[in-house]
Order: sequence, then C-alpha cells, then structure tokens
Amino acid sequence: MYTKPRYPISVVFKWTRRYIYVFFITALIPVLLYEVAGFKWLTLPWQPIGLIGTALAFITGFKNNASYDRQWEARKIYGGIVNASRWFTTMVNDFISNTNTDDPKTETELFKIRKAMVLRHVAWMSALRHALRQKKTWETAKTNKSDQEHMKQIKVPEFENSLSDELEGYLPVDEKTKILSKTNKQTAVLNFQSKHIAQLASAELIDNFRHVEFQNVIGELFTLQGKAERIKNFPYPRQFATLNTYFIWIFILIMPFGFMRQFDLTAQSLIASGVSNLYFGFLVEHFVWLSIPFSVIISWIFFAMERVGDTSENPFEGMGNDVPISTISRAIEIDIREMIDDDLTLIPMPLPEYQNTQM
Repeated sequence: MYTKPRYPISVVFKWTRRYIYVFFITALIPVLLYEVAGFKWLTLPWQPIGLIGTALAFITGFKNNASYDRQWEARKIYGGIVNASRWFTTMVNDFISNTNTDDPKTETELFKIRKAMVLRHVAWMSALRHALRQKKTWETAKTNKSDQEHMKQIKVPEFENSLSDELEGYLPVDEKTKILSKTNKQTAVLNFQSKHIAQLASAELIDNFRHVEFQNVIGELFTLQGKAERIKNFPYPRQFATLNTYFIWIFILIMPFGFMRQFDLTAQSLIASGVSNLYFGFLVEHFVWLSIPFSVIISWIFFAMERVGDTSENPFEGMGNDVPISTISRAIEIDIREMIDDDLTLIPMPLPEYQNTQM
C-alpha cells in the first residue's frame, strides 16, 4: 500500500548504503595512487569517460522505461481482475434464480450456491497469487542482501502461508485436494467454476443466455491470468539487463581516473591565477581529493537508477514496490463478499499497510 512520504531519502540511502561503501573505495584507491604514491601518469582523459556516461544514461533510461512498462502492465492486469471480479459477482447475484427451474430453491439454498461460487473465485485469486510469487532463477529479491533487508519491514502472505492453508474453508475438501494435485492450480480452480456453472445450467437455475455470459467472464479471467503468467514466466531480456549492469560497473571503475585529471587541472589553474589565501590555498593544494565525493555521488546516481530498473523488472516477486497483489486480492474479497451480503463477521479485514511499501 502507498503511504506518505512514499520514499524518504533515508530509505534510499539505507537501501543502497552497501554499494556506497564500494563506490568510496573505488574512488579512494586511484587518488591515493595518484596523490600519495606519486603515480601522476595514472589518469584518463575525461572526453571518452563522458561519452560512456552519456551512452549509459540513454541505455539505463531505456531499461527503466521497459521495466516500468512491465510493472504498469501488471498493475493494469490486476485492475482488470478487480473489474472482472465485480462483474462476475454481479452476475452471480442476479442470474442465479428460480425463474426457469421446475425445482425451485429456497433463498438460503440460493445464497449457499452464490457464496460457494464467490469463495471459489477468491480461491482462484489465492492460487494465482501463490503462482506469481514463486521464485524464478532470474529474480534477485531473495538473494540480494539490500533487498532482503528492505523486505524485513513487510510480511508477504504468500511467503508466510502455504496455498493449502489459504484455501482452507474456501473450497470443499475433495475439490481442494484435486486442485492441489494439479500443476497449474489456478487453472484447475477456474475449471471447477466452469463445471459448477454448467451444473446450474442443467438444473435450469440459469438460462442458456446467462450461461454464455458466465462463460464469457470465465474466459476473461483466463485471459487476465495468462497475461499475468506471461510477465511472471518471461523475464526482461538478459542481454539488456545484464550487459547494462556490467557497463555501469566499468564506468564506475574508470570514472575516478578522469576526475583526478580534471580536478588537478582545475587546481593548477587556480594556482596560476594567484589564489594564495591560507584557507583557499590549502584547499587548492589538495583539490584532487574532492574527486572522491564527486565520484561517489555520480556512481550512486547511475547505480541507483540501475537498481530501480532491476527491482521493477519482475513486478510479482515480492519486493516492497511490486504490484500489491495480496492487498488487491484481499480488497476484492471484501468487496465481492459484501456484494452477496455475506456475514460481516466472516469477512476478513484488509491487509495492514507498511510504510514506503506495498504488498
């Protein structure tokens, strides 16, 4: 869930502080060799380094745009699931009736049918959530130390509970057992939902036209499921993601050698211009050391943007800034169970909010 402030600068520094230490070391060592050890030849012209930096800015921007597109598409998919869930529940409420049947049901029996279908729909969302949270080899949230530390402040339901536990009470025991035995459990749930609708049509609790409409919404749910699975199972192309990371590290390593030369030339220019004040004189004499903080800052900017792209590539892996599929699914459950007038004491509460994160 979003909260304000969404991302204080302290959180950003905490998330990237391990890398800042590395940037400091990579900037310090060349200056020590240049200024203390006297290796004055240990410099590079700034022009090619600047050219590399300009190219990297374009490449990183392209990667971040593509990563954001993946995340935004995932959010639109779950927006579609919200709409389809409400559509489905409206049909459950209005289409299932005794209008055409020779064996009418009581209102209590009709409510049980409606609730069973709604709970099965919630079970489908739970199965889909768990499938989308499964670890893929290209995902880094569970292996990157900074990401692991960042995730300690949140609890992801799919990592805390098994699917079997979450389906308890939402499906009949025999149905749950069959679903858990399948490879694609979310597809199995929709298959059971479709069969139940067919049984209602056979019992004439829904007419043929309404049966077709139910099948249309089942088809829409399959479509949304397939779109989410496509994003989950097909990574951002590695040739773009991996090479860009290598290029940025190359840039970070060679940048201090160009900075030293530029700062040294600036110091010589200041000395030639007659800067002899005691305080400014000391600063000018050690001007090359200022290349360290500037190298760290620029390295951090490039690497932070790279990390933003990395953590946006896989919008379902469980990071704090992924699409909040757990929160959305719980909100849908509350919404659709209220739509069928389910007992409010049986409807779960919304998931808790965590500062600066979503679930």
